[in-house]
Amino acid sequence: MNIGYKNLNGWTKADHDSVFEFADSYKEFLNSGKSEREIIVAALEIAKNEGFVPLSEKASLTPGDKVYELNRNKGLMLAVIGKQHLSKGFNLVGAHVDSPRLDAKQNPLYEDGGIAFMKTHYYGGIKKYQWTTIPLCLSGLIIKKDGTHIHVCLGGEDDDFCFTISDLLPHLAGEQMGKTLGNGIEGESLNVIFAGIPFVEDDKEDVKKAVLILLRDNYGIEEEDFLSAELEFAPAFKAKDVGLDRSFIGSYAQDDRVCSYAALQAILGITIPEKTAICLLVDKEEIGSMGVTGMQSRFFENSVAEMINLSGDYSELLLRRAVSNSVCLSADVCAAYDPNYASAFEKQNTPFAGCGICIMKYTGARGKSGSSDASAELMSAIVRIMNDADVCWQTGELGKVDGGGGGTIAQYTANLDMDTIDAGVPVISMHSPFETVSKLDLYETYRAYTAFYKSNIER
Repeated sequence: MNIGYKNLNGWTKADHDSVFEFADSYKEFLNSGKSEREIIVAALEIAKNEGFVPLSEKASLTPGDKVYELNRNKGLMLAVIGKQHLSKGFNLVGAHVDSPRLDAKQNPLYEDGGIAFMKTHYYGGIKKYQWTTIPLCLSGLIIKKDGTHIHVCLGGEDDDFCFTISDLLPHLAGEQMGKTLGNGIEGESLNVIFAGIPFVEDDKEDVKKAVLILLRDNYGIEEEDFLSAELEFAPAFKAKDVGLDRSFIGSYAQDDRVCSYAALQAILGITIPEKTAICLLVDKEEIGSMGVTGMQSRFFENSVAEMINLSGDYSELLLRRAVSNSVCLSADVCAAYDPNYASAFEKQNTPFAGCGICIMKYTGARGKSGSSDASAELMSAIVRIMNDADVCWQTGELGKVDGGGGGTIAQYTANLDMDTIDAGVPVISMHSPFETVSKLDLYETYRAYTAFYKSNIER
């Protein structure tokens, strides 16, 4: 009789064809955009094709209805209405679509040494040295003085150019290499090489002016338009299979688009659930979930209120009951064990690539700071759902206790009086320009979210 516990490698019993087919569609999703705006556009298009309609177009809601709410083009809520009234609770899978990147500063363009540069301000937690000497692309939105919207997408792999940030050659880098790893590249040095051919007038060379002329002639953009723009630099390379057996996927922004995609695909397959199933894709998680598009905004509560109202009997009390009776999977990634850096992990309590979705009772830093710390009752209920659906799952923590840590949106949904637990894909090289995940873990996470959407957990 086996009474012990051991992580199982999911590849040993997985349907490899299904795993690889799902992974291919996920790579297409990753390649559809770099910014949170582009990803939300892609997700919404997928949802519309599967019958989701704006909540505002509905006069009432009945079980099986598929509706969505868009939050300022940076967030998205998808819902499939269940048999039970919303006041009985709903099943929420919440993920985030923003990722670490380099934002162009409000006044970014300057010239030095015959080169035009763009100044940046990094967004989220990055290792700054990883962002030099790699191909970068530029995505974002510029709104001109007359209100015209210009969607920017430049320098991707499909273009014949890119952008980049320089680094110091090793021959001259003695002082730089004597610094700590965190200080070798400073934030104010993350300036993007933008152009280099000058405009010549009266024997004077002016590269910045040449750039401004190019922007004016090709896009109708003036320098002042940068002040109100949202422009983001991200790695230009596409998602690729990793490994001789193609068992992994390498790409920028898998934190947290790997969970976002699994949650999106899972809700597309839901017909008439017992409880209303909700997929929520939010912005700003990497910087604390603040702002109108972050999890701390009232967007989600307002959307639930609208759905209750369309069910015919809205009240503030019913809204509070709906939230309180609900369960949330905070769909965010975790750190997979990396043998190259084994000392950062406590091996007995860490997730492994290829062993399925990781269910994390708590996240947070050091003394569980910033964690919602799910109850034993909730952990047990989620484990039963996974086992009943034959999902390959594991549990773990984010590295050693004193090693650091990190947060998710879990604390914010829990603050609404909603039972919440973290559950997502283990990632190698998290927050780097090229993160790695196991295709098996992606697929099992999709299966896990599907099983959860169909469940009926009683509080």
